[in-house]
Amino acid sequence: MKLFAAINRHVLIMLVSAATSAFAQKEATPFQLVTLDPGHFHAALVQKSMYPEVSPVVHVYAPAGPDLKLHLDRIQGYNKRTENPTRWDEKVYTGNDYFEKMLSEKAGNVVVIAGNNQKKTEYIKKAVDAGFNVLADKPMVIDARNFDQLKDAFTSAAKKNVLLYDIMTERFEITTMLQREFSMQPTVFGTLEKGTPENPAVTKESVHHFYKYVSGSVLQRPGWFMDVAQQGEGIVDVTTHLVDLLQWECFPNQVIDYKKDIRLGTARRWTTDMTRSQFQTITNQPNFPDYLKKDVVNDTLLKVYSNGEINYQLRGVHAKVSVTWAFKAPEGAGDTHYSTMRGTKANLVIRQGAEQQYKPTLYIEPIAESSAYASSLTTTVKTLQQKYPGIELKKLKTGWEIIIPEKYKEGHEAHFGRVTENYLKYLKAGKLPEWEVPNMIAKYYTTTQALEMAKATTVESAKK
Repeated sequence: MKLFAAINRHVLIMLVSAATSAFAQKEATPFQLVTLDPGHFHAALVQKSMYPEVSPVVHVYAPAGPDLKLHLDRIQGYNKRTENPTRWDEKVYTGNDYFEKMLSEKAGNVVVIAGNNQKKTEYIKKAVDAGFNVLADKPMVIDARNFDQLKDAFTSAAKKNVLLYDIMTERFEITTMLQREFSMQPTVFGTLEKGTPENPAVTKESVHHFYKYVSGSVLQRPGWFMDVAQQGEGIVDVTTHLVDLLQWECFPNQVIDYKKDIRLGTARRWTTDMTRSQFQTITNQPNFPDYLKKDVVNDTLLKVYSNGEINYQLRGVHAKVSVTWAFKAPEGAGDTHYSTMRGTKANLVIRQGAEQQYKPTLYIEPIAESSAYASSLTTTVKTLQQKYPGIELKKLKTGWEIIIPEKYKEGHEAHFGRVTENYLKYLKAGKLPEWEVPNMIAKYYTTTQALEMAKATTVESAKK
């Protein structure tokens, strides 16, 4: 009897110890990720780093197929790399009812959604309704038809006390951060001009490429990425970043009311042509899938509506955003960004062309140079050095270049970690900044309404 009692005590101690350990683990890592149908490589980039408050166990719900395999291979690559390997433990479910299974099992409290955009808004709404926090890749919505559903998702998130947030990596690009900082310095920038449709106060242009490297390897894209019915047109996809930056820089930490503050002017869209061999190079698919046949000419040339331009006013400030996609970048180049903010005292310009060796570079170009202006700029830079140690001024014929230390130039992939860290802070606080939700709604109103306008313009042009 004494032996059985001793054994029972030992078993009880082990069970209590295990339960205590599990509780401590949950307390130490209060957030558990769930990945839903990860068809886009951005889903993996969220896990390129580990986070102290996030459990290493990640539950993945997705249909079996190449998209899932590519995602898991990327995660495995992060786990096996020599420098700072991650230790993610992926638990995968691939049944046809993967979405319903995710909702019912609720194996985590933060859902990462980055994949086919055709059902993304529906996925977001139902995940929020089920009580999940949602970190979603852009775009959250790809057409005006589903805009109200996205608004409803934000309303539901407030009722459920969960946070719905999109992945805006470009806010963490150092030249953009500094452009915003200098725009808030009246002695250097003055005030933001209003501009005109012909000469906007703010211009943001982005050039992207279908063929690119991610995590050191040529990116294999799913065939549906070239189907605008599934991925979304360029004017509602990458343009999301540009509209976001415009709001974030021009009216920092301020609420944008989409019903009052946005006035669309013109919008247009056009295609990028892709040959069958180019399509095969980036997808490993020898032929165009049936769902792309509607966009294929003579069975040889795919026309993708990946390009778009929006001219509009934000609180009376004239702005232009445009996105262009090419198949492959010139040698030594990659995706590029151009941005101008025109102030009454100076223009703040980001260039990333051949002259800049395809690296984003920030310039301050005064309207009228003087010793007083140079002195003000020097003083401002000294102040900003407290927040960004190491930044310097370099005098040029047309103004100044901001010299930025390499330590700040993390690259696009690292920005996913920054966004996630930021989101985790909001989760711990239990709320987003008050301007984030209305400004996300304003952003997607701008892109989806611009698409409607661009489509109408295309139809009218075809009639002429």
